[in-house]
Amino acid sequence: MAGAAHCSLQAKRLLLDPKFEGYKLSLEPLACYQLGLDAAVAEVQLRDDQYTLDHMRAFGMYNYLHLDSWYQDNVYYVDQFGRVMNLSVTLDTALQKPREVFRLPTDLTACDNRLCASMHFSSSTWVTLSDGTGRLYLIKSGKRGSSASEKWEIVFNEELGSPFIVAHSVSFIKSDAHSLAVLLLRVEKDELDTKGSGFHVTLEWVTIAEGKEGDQRYEIIKRRVLQGKSVPHYAAVEPSGDGLMIVSHKPFTFMQSESDKLEENDDAEVSNEKKDPLYYWQQTEDDVTITVHLPQDIMKDDIKIRFSPDNICVTLKDQPPLMEGKLYSSVDHESCTWIIREDKTLEISLVKKNEGSRWPELIVGDTRGEFIMDPSQCSEIAERLMHLTSEVMNPNPEKENPPCNAQELEECDAFLEDGASLCRFDGNTLKVTHIINLGSNQYLFSVVVNPKEMPCFCLRHDVDALLWQPHSDQPENMWEHIATFNALGYVQASKQDKKFMACAPDYSYAALCECLRRVFIYRQPTPLATVLYNRKEGRQVGQVAKQLVATLEANDPILGFQATSERLFVLTTKTLFLIKVNSGN
Repeated sequence: MAGAAHCSLQAKRLLLDPKFEGYKLSLEPLACYQLGLDAAVAEVQLRDDQYTLDHMRAFGMYNYLHLDSWYQDNVYYVDQFGRVMNLSVTLDTALQKPREVFRLPTDLTACDNRLCASMHFSSSTWVTLSDGTGRLYLIKSGKRGSSASEKWEIVFNEELGSPFIVAHSVSFIKSDAHSLAVLLLRVEKDELDTKGSGFHVTLEWVTIAEGKEGDQRYEIIKRRVLQGKSVPHYAAVEPSGDGLMIVSHKPFTFMQSESDKLEENDDAEVSNEKKDPLYYWQQTEDDVTITVHLPQDIMKDDIKIRFSPDNICVTLKDQPPLMEGKLYSSVDHESCTWIIREDKTLEISLVKKNEGSRWPELIVGDTRGEFIMDPSQCSEIAERLMHLTSEVMNPNPEKENPPCNAQELEECDAFLEDGASLCRFDGNTLKVTHIINLGSNQYLFSVVVNPKEMPCFCLRHDVDALLWQPHSDQPENMWEHIATFNALGYVQASKQDKKFMACAPDYSYAALCECLRRVFIYRQPTPLATVLYNRKEGRQVGQVAKQLVATLEANDPILGFQATSERLFVLTTKTLFLIKVNSGN
């Protein structure tokens, strides 16, 4: 990941509400409809040899209800007879029984080590489906949600090794041929892992394409495998099929062929030869000093340096630029200077525009330089942090910077997975191009807002939950903050029995369900029809965010949970519940 650009997520301040006052419990009734299933959902229990946390996350907490984002209020599940069942809702008061749209050709009970059947809707007319035994089906479905035009037809059917679940898929046109990219998730035994869990996680990126002119058959043209030590929270292929984004606690890397390994070894030898820094730099509160060791044959006229408010370019003779790129922060380019010292070193002085700020790097993404810290700066930083390392728990509580006391943190403020990262992989080089260290921004859930775009992911930021839309075709704005669910990050942390989380594609509400019976709904703040005052502060309250609670009449565990703009769909072993959250306008 050495060549990857280290990025950060930029929240939109206009979408944050620092004055949010919390959710008010509303007793307004929620219309809840239930449909008994003809056959139970094809739930697969974890086996005795599937004992790790990764097995539980990947298969034990699997969402058996699949939302078709290409068509409104259209959900699917697989029953114990291997039938793919569909419920398409147009009117709540005239619900039809779920109908069969496809039947898996294989006998699911015949395979001892099978996983749950899984599916993903690649486009408005294509579906990828796994029966859980290691076989992948590519299906042309026609227009779904309508019995008249929906006809599922298998166009590709192949055994791809050990059992897997379909994590994501996309449909696209490349080189005038229709192609599909599918992500397959496996948790496999790792004989070399003697100190850890004994398992590793693989993501297989399979590309299937239509044959040449006149040949309608589909065949696999590329198979690539990534390996990691934790089940990814989020994994999705870009709409163009050119890249892949993964949110995971531990990093993933591509498994390379022997020829790739030889090339990488050659690159490593070259990089080892150049391991000495190209330049050294120091900084004060006012300026930055860069030192470059010059070759003996370089004279003053051979040096060309171009300063601008945000960029720098240093060229020696007719060689490629020695240093070039965007500076971490702006400089007063008219006051910047350079000089050649007697020891044949080039010294460049940059004057900071924002005095007092510390630069963590000189040129954004450039790791070829080395920062040298002044001894006085070291002692100054140590003095500033001394109150955090005091042996006395709270020696002076009145002091401006009292020591950090971990006992003051609540349980829901603890982040177990503080090493999570978001990585973007290039499909051609198989290398990480962008990486974001998520730190304490805990992953919450994903949702499809626009089926033509990548799925959005929701992260906890402080107490809020922020929704991010990836834009693979916009390098300058690759992750856009599109919505905020106030205090949801804090609220969900207190729900110890939560199983699934979701939100409406129009961001009007977020919801979570427990393992059994209870569903919590959190609406966005809305203006009040009546006048309401805050008694403590004596001021009028303009809008209120409501919390609603629904209790399902079922004793079976919740197996699936999906949200649309109007409804919540909740699947148990033998019943499908519909909760009317918003009235359609």
